[in-house]
Amino acid sequence: MTNALAISDLRASVGSIDILKGVDLQVPFGEVHAIMGPNGSGKSTLCHVLTGKSDYSASGSILLDGEELIGTPVDERARKGLLQAFQYPVEVPGVGLEEFMVEVGSARGIPADELERRVAASAETFSMGNFLDRAINDELSGGEKKRSEMFQISVLDPRVVVLDEIDSGLDIDAVRQVAEAVEELRSPEVGILLITHYSRILRYLNTDKVHVMMNGRIVDSGGAELAEELEDGGYEAVRSRLGIDAPRPAAAVVKADPFSDLPFEN
Repeated sequence: MTNALAISDLRASVGSIDILKGVDLQVPFGEVHAIMGPNGSGKSTLCHVLTGKSDYSASGSILLDGEELIGTPVDERARKGLLQAFQYPVEVPGVGLEEFMVEVGSARGIPADELERRVAASAETFSMGNFLDRAINDELSGGEKKRSEMFQISVLDPRVVVLDEIDSGLDIDAVRQVAEAVEELRSPEVGILLITHYSRILRYLNTDKVHVMMNGRIVDSGGAELAEELEDGGYEAVRSRLGIDAPRPAAAVVKADPFSDLPFEN
Protein backbone atom coordinates (compact mmCIF):
# COMPACT_ATOMS: atom_id res chain seq x y z
CA MET A 1 0.00 0.00 0.00
CA THR A 2 1.46 3.39 -1.00
CA ASN A 3 1.66 6.27 1.42
CA ALA A 4 -0.57 9.28 1.12
CA LEU A 5 1.71 11.08 3.58
CA ALA A 6 5.33 10.24 4.41
CA ILE A 7 7.19 12.38 6.94
CA SER A 8 10.91 11.86 7.52
CA ASP A 9 13.13 13.56 10.12
CA LEU A 10 10.82 16.58 10.22
CA ARG A 11 12.23 19.36 12.38
CA ALA A 12 10.69 22.74 13.09
CA SER A 13 11.56 25.72 15.20
CA VAL A 14 10.40 29.22 16.02
CA GLY A 15 13.43 31.44 16.42
CA SER A 16 15.85 29.56 18.66
CA ILE A 17 13.17 27.26 20.10
CA ASP A 18 13.15 23.74 18.68
CA ILE A 19 9.66 22.21 18.69
CA LEU A 20 9.70 19.26 16.29
CA LYS A 21 12.84 17.21 16.81
CA GLY A 22 12.80 14.57 14.10
CA VAL A 23 9.27 13.33 13.37
CA ASP A 24 8.91 10.17 11.28
CA LEU A 25 5.41 9.12 10.23
CA GLN A 26 3.68 7.34 7.35
CA VAL A 27 -0.05 7.40 6.60
CA PRO A 28 -1.07 5.03 3.78
CA PHE A 29 -3.95 5.76 1.44
CA GLY A 30 -7.20 4.40 2.81
CA GLU A 31 -6.17 4.63 6.47
CA VAL A 32 -7.02 6.83 9.45
CA HIS A 33 -4.14 7.50 11.84
CA ALA A 34 -4.44 9.35 15.15
CA ILE A 35 -1.77 11.37 16.92
CA MET A 36 -2.20 11.83 20.66
CA GLY A 37 0.03 13.65 23.09
CA PRO A 38 0.10 15.93 26.12
CA ASN A 39 0.03 19.71 25.88
CA GLY A 40 3.28 21.06 24.52
CA SER A 41 4.25 17.84 22.75
CA GLY A 42 4.27 19.45 19.28
CA LYS A 43 0.95 18.22 17.86
CA SER A 44 -0.30 21.64 16.79
CA THR A 45 3.10 22.59 15.41
CA LEU A 46 3.11 19.41 13.32
CA CYS A 47 -0.28 20.40 11.91
CA HIS A 48 0.93 23.93 11.10
CA VAL A 49 4.15 22.74 9.48
CA LEU A 50 2.33 20.17 7.36
CA THR A 51 0.01 22.82 5.98
CA GLY A 52 2.84 25.31 5.41
CA LYS A 53 2.31 27.99 8.04
CA SER A 54 5.14 30.46 7.55
CA ASP A 55 5.90 31.13 11.23
CA TYR A 56 8.16 28.07 11.42
CA SER A 57 11.57 27.15 10.08
CA ALA A 58 11.26 23.55 8.91
CA SER A 59 13.61 20.91 7.53
CA GLY A 60 13.34 17.25 6.67
CA SER A 61 10.83 15.78 4.25
CA ILE A 62 7.04 15.84 3.81
CA LEU A 63 5.92 13.72 0.87
CA LEU A 64 2.35 13.98 -0.40
CA ASP A 65 1.82 10.92 -2.61
CA GLY A 66 5.58 10.96 -3.25
CA GLU A 67 5.80 14.71 -3.96
CA GLU A 68 7.91 16.91 -1.68
CA LEU A 69 6.08 19.74 0.10
CA ILE A 70 8.89 21.34 2.12
CA GLY A 71 9.41 24.85 0.80
CA THR A 72 6.05 25.09 -0.98
CA PRO A 73 3.46 27.70 0.09
CA VAL A 74 0.13 27.01 1.80
CA ASP A 75 -2.02 27.48 -1.31
CA GLU A 76 0.11 25.14 -3.41
CA ARG A 77 -0.13 22.41 -0.77
CA ALA A 78 -3.91 22.81 -0.75
CA ARG A 79 -4.07 22.57 -4.55
CA LYS A 80 -2.03 19.38 -4.39
CA GLY A 81 -4.67 17.92 -2.08
CA LEU A 82 -3.49 18.50 1.50
CA LEU A 83 -6.50 19.94 3.33
CA GLN A 84 -7.10 20.79 6.98
CA ALA A 85 -10.17 20.84 9.22
CA PHE A 86 -9.73 23.38 11.98
CA GLN A 87 -10.19 23.07 15.71
CA TYR A 88 -12.19 26.31 15.78
CA PRO A 89 -13.85 26.92 12.37
CA VAL A 90 -14.47 30.61 11.84
CA GLU A 91 -17.79 32.20 10.95
CA VAL A 92 -17.85 34.10 7.65
CA PRO A 93 -20.94 36.33 7.67
CA GLY A 94 -22.23 37.37 4.25
CA VAL A 95 -20.62 34.50 2.32
CA GLY A 96 -22.95 31.60 1.58
CA LEU A 97 -21.58 28.08 1.91
CA GLU A 98 -22.56 27.02 -1.62
CA GLU A 99 -21.28 30.31 -3.04
CA PHE A 100 -17.96 29.68 -1.30
CA MET A 101 -17.70 26.15 -2.66
CA VAL A 102 -18.34 27.39 -6.20
CA GLU A 103 -15.49 29.91 -5.86
CA VAL A 104 -13.07 27.45 -4.32
CA GLY A 105 -13.98 24.68 -6.75
CA SER A 106 -13.45 27.04 -9.67
CA ALA A 107 -10.04 28.01 -8.28
CA ARG A 108 -9.18 24.31 -8.08
CA GLY A 109 -10.13 23.91 -11.74
CA ILE A 110 -13.12 21.65 -11.14
CA PRO A 111 -15.58 21.87 -14.08
CA ALA A 112 -18.89 23.52 -13.15
CA ASP A 113 -21.06 20.46 -13.81
CA GLU A 114 -18.70 18.20 -11.85
CA LEU A 115 -18.59 20.70 -8.99
CA GLU A 116 -22.39 20.86 -8.87
CA ARG A 117 -22.53 17.08 -8.69
CA ARG A 118 -19.95 16.94 -5.91
CA VAL A 119 -21.67 19.63 -3.83
CA ALA A 120 -25.03 17.86 -4.09
CA ALA A 121 -23.56 14.44 -3.25
CA SER A 122 -21.49 15.70 -0.31
CA ALA A 123 -24.34 17.83 1.02
CA GLU A 124 -26.44 14.68 1.23
CA THR A 125 -23.64 12.61 2.76
CA PHE A 126 -22.87 15.15 5.47
CA SER A 127 -26.44 16.42 5.96
CA MET A 128 -25.53 19.95 4.87
CA GLY A 129 -28.35 20.57 2.37
CA ASN A 130 -30.17 22.97 4.69
CA PHE A 131 -27.01 25.01 5.23
CA LEU A 132 -25.94 25.66 1.63
CA ASP A 133 -27.75 29.02 1.43
CA ARG A 134 -26.57 30.15 4.85
CA ALA A 135 -23.40 32.06 5.66
CA ILE A 136 -20.43 29.84 6.44
CA ASN A 137 -20.68 28.54 10.03
CA ASP A 138 -23.08 31.34 10.97
CA GLU A 139 -25.10 30.29 14.03
CA LEU A 140 -24.06 26.64 13.67
CA SER A 141 -23.45 24.41 16.66
CA GLY A 142 -19.97 23.06 17.32
CA GLY A 143 -20.82 19.70 15.75
CA GLU A 144 -22.44 21.33 12.72
CA LYS A 145 -19.34 23.45 12.13
CA LYS A 146 -17.10 20.40 12.19
CA ARG A 147 -19.47 18.58 9.83
CA SER A 148 -19.37 21.58 7.51
CA GLU A 149 -15.57 21.33 7.47
CA MET A 150 -15.82 17.68 6.37
CA PHE A 151 -18.33 18.63 3.68
CA GLN A 152 -16.04 21.33 2.27
CA ILE A 153 -13.03 19.01 2.25
CA SER A 154 -14.90 16.17 0.55
CA VAL A 155 -15.99 18.39 -2.36
CA LEU A 156 -12.37 19.35 -3.09
CA ASP A 157 -11.07 15.83 -3.73
CA PRO A 158 -8.38 15.64 -1.01
CA ARG A 159 -5.37 13.36 -0.97
CA VAL A 160 -4.40 13.96 2.66
CA VAL A 161 -6.74 15.33 5.33
CA VAL A 162 -5.37 16.77 8.58
CA LEU A 163 -7.99 16.99 11.33
CA ASP A 164 -6.78 19.32 14.08
CA GLU A 165 -8.57 18.46 17.35
CA ILE A 166 -11.96 18.38 15.66
CA ASP A 167 -13.45 16.79 18.80
CA SER A 168 -12.47 19.73 20.99
CA GLY A 169 -15.35 21.32 22.89
CA LEU A 170 -18.01 18.88 21.67
CA ASP A 171 -20.52 16.92 23.74
CA ILE A 172 -20.64 13.16 23.38
CA ASP A 173 -23.39 13.13 20.75
CA ALA A 174 -21.52 15.66 18.60
CA VAL A 175 -18.30 13.65 18.95
CA ARG A 176 -20.12 10.59 17.61
CA GLN A 177 -21.52 12.58 14.69
CA VAL A 178 -18.12 14.02 13.83
CA ALA A 179 -16.56 10.55 13.99
CA GLU A 180 -19.19 9.33 11.53
CA ALA A 181 -18.28 12.25 9.26
CA VAL A 182 -14.61 11.25 9.41
CA GLU A 183 -15.54 7.73 8.36
CA GLU A 184 -17.47 9.19 5.43
CA LEU A 185 -14.23 10.87 4.29
CA ARG A 186 -12.38 7.57 4.30
CA SER A 187 -11.58 6.22 0.84
CA PRO A 188 -8.80 4.31 -0.94
CA GLU A 189 -7.64 7.64 -2.43
CA VAL A 190 -7.31 9.53 0.88
CA GLY A 191 -5.07 9.34 3.94
CA ILE A 192 -6.42 10.89 7.16
CA LEU A 193 -4.37 12.19 10.08
CA LEU A 194 -6.40 12.97 13.21
CA ILE A 195 -4.76 15.04 15.95
CA THR A 196 -6.51 14.76 19.30
CA HIS A 197 -6.04 15.06 23.06
CA TYR A 198 -8.63 12.46 23.95
CA SER A 199 -9.35 8.85 23.12
CA ARG A 200 -13.14 9.26 23.20
CA ILE A 201 -13.49 10.00 19.48
CA LEU A 202 -11.46 6.88 18.71
CA ARG A 203 -14.26 4.76 20.21
CA TYR A 204 -16.41 5.67 17.21
CA LEU A 205 -13.70 5.36 14.54
CA ASN A 206 -12.01 2.41 12.87
CA THR A 207 -8.60 3.90 13.55
CA ASP A 208 -5.84 2.00 11.77
CA LYS A 209 -3.00 3.23 13.97
CA VAL A 210 -2.44 5.42 17.02
CA HIS A 211 0.78 7.40 17.49
CA VAL A 212 1.93 9.04 20.72
CA MET A 213 3.87 12.28 20.46
CA MET A 214 6.07 13.63 23.25
CA ASN A 215 8.80 16.25 23.29
CA GLY A 216 8.57 16.86 19.55
CA ARG A 217 8.85 13.22 18.44
CA ILE A 218 6.66 10.19 17.78
CA VAL A 219 7.68 7.93 20.66
CA ASP A 220 5.26 5.02 20.23
CA SER A 221 2.79 3.61 17.72
CA GLY A 222 0.18 0.89 17.99
CA GLY A 223 -3.44 -0.05 17.65
CA ALA A 224 -6.50 0.42 19.83
CA GLU A 225 -4.65 -1.05 22.79
CA LEU A 226 -2.37 2.00 22.88
CA ALA A 227 -5.34 4.36 23.13
CA GLU A 228 -6.73 2.17 25.93
CA GLU A 229 -3.41 2.38 27.78
CA LEU A 230 -3.58 6.16 27.58
CA GLU A 231 -7.18 6.11 28.76
CA ASP A 232 -6.29 3.95 31.77
CA GLY A 233 -2.92 5.32 32.81
CA GLY A 234 -2.49 8.63 31.03
CA TYR A 235 0.72 9.73 29.36
CA GLU A 236 2.70 8.94 32.50
CA ALA A 237 2.04 5.24 31.90
CA VAL A 238 3.60 5.48 28.43
CA ARG A 239 6.54 7.52 29.77
CA SER A 240 7.15 4.90 32.45
CA ARG A 241 6.99 1.98 29.99
CA LEU A 242 9.33 3.68 27.53
CA GLY A 243 11.67 5.15 30.15
CA ILE A 244 10.98 8.75 29.12
CA ASP A 245 11.51 11.44 31.73
CA ALA A 246 8.67 13.87 32.33
CA PRO A 247 9.42 17.36 30.98
CA ARG A 248 10.95 19.72 33.50
CA PRO A 249 8.73 22.57 34.63
CA ALA A 250 9.53 25.91 33.11
CA ALA A 251 11.89 28.04 35.16
CA ALA A 252 10.17 30.51 37.41
CA VAL A 253 10.31 34.10 36.24
CA VAL A 254 11.98 36.27 38.88
CA LYS A 255 10.23 39.59 39.13
CA ALA A 256 12.36 42.67 39.38
CA ASP A 257 12.42 44.51 42.68
CA PRO A 258 12.06 48.20 41.83
CA PHE A 259 13.76 49.14 45.11
CA SER A 260 16.90 47.04 44.67
CA ASP A 261 17.24 46.23 40.94
CA LEU A 262 18.40 49.64 39.85
CA PRO A 263 18.95 50.00 36.10
CA PHE A 264 21.97 52.29 36.51
CA GLU A 265 23.97 50.21 38.97
CA ASN A 266 27.43 49.08 37.82
